[in-house]
Amino acid sequence: MIDYKDAGVDVNAGYETVRLIKQHAARTFIPGVIGDIGSFSGLFAIDKDAYKEPVLVSGADGVGTKLKIAFALDKHDTVGIDCVAMCVNDILCQGAKPLFFLDYLATGKLEPAKAAEVVKGVADGCVEAGCALIGGETAEMPDMYPEGEYDLAGFAVGMIDKDNIITGQRIEKGDALIGLSSSGLHSNGFSLVRRLLMDKLGEYNHELGCAFGEELIKPTRIYVKPVLDALKAFDIKGMAHITGGGFIENIPRMLNEGLMAVIDRNAWERPPMFQILQHLSGLDDTSMFNTFNMGIGLVMALPPDQADDAAAFFKSAGYPAHIIGSIEEGPEGIRL
Repeated sequence: MIDYKDAGVDVNAGYETVRLIKQHAARTFIPGVIGDIGSFSGLFAIDKDAYKEPVLVSGADGVGTKLKIAFALDKHDTVGIDCVAMCVNDILCQGAKPLFFLDYLATGKLEPAKAAEVVKGVADGCVEAGCALIGGETAEMPDMYPEGEYDLAGFAVGMIDKDNIITGQRIEKGDALIGLSSSGLHSNGFSLVRRLLMDKLGEYNHELGCAFGEELIKPTRIYVKPVLDALKAFDIKGMAHITGGGFIENIPRMLNEGLMAVIDRNAWERPPMFQILQHLSGLDDTSMFNTFNMGIGLVMALPPDQADDAAAFFKSAGYPAHIIGSIEEGPEGIRL
């Protein structure tokens, strides 16, 4: 007789995983959550009195090959923060408040303790973003993944009043660009990063003040709470989450035709990690800005007379901010 466990799937490990992750999900529950983890779906009740014309905003993403760093370091409690951040920062660009999150964890052999570490990170990210972890999927798929490895993805759903959706349509010539500092590389560019640094993860670097691996595993910064507060005080017309494709791909996504973003590369100090990567790779500045966030994780456009106050607002909230450029007329999306 050959049973399911002999074929590589241990249903008892799945039961144990659900038991372990329930405590982490419970930490994220906010008003609106109905029920508990473990049902066939997640339920969330909308506060209909909080919105005149509610619009759902959704986003999905994963952690990418940064997971390879987590595998090498055997550190699994922060990549969940990355997964949440990549989704909630995206929907934040429309001005939406994240309401709930669901994750998908797939592995060849399910290890309940390790899965619980991953989901702990997801829960940490949800708490930071102010949204609830209301469900997900843990899939054990023998022969699909190398031993000890997994993939992690998720999606977030938020809400905003239709009249308040941020589209970038109101951005105009003369508007200022503010950049909020990143916590490091965040979660993009890691296929190149691994090519350059995978054999140096345990090596201490004096410029960084830590080992390379410690720097690379730093989770993506979540901007939700300070930006939602800022939207009440400032006329933020557009936002861009700086992920894959860096400045050059992402900033033009919020601009109208005929407008370009002019970026002052000297407006902020680039973290040492980007200087190290540029030296090791030999990339020019344009290629670096087309690959990495270069120390800026979120860019927003607003009237020039609000720029100084907005930058001070974010700094006081613990999110370093810089006036990094302006909007001008032009055929290109961005000029460095």
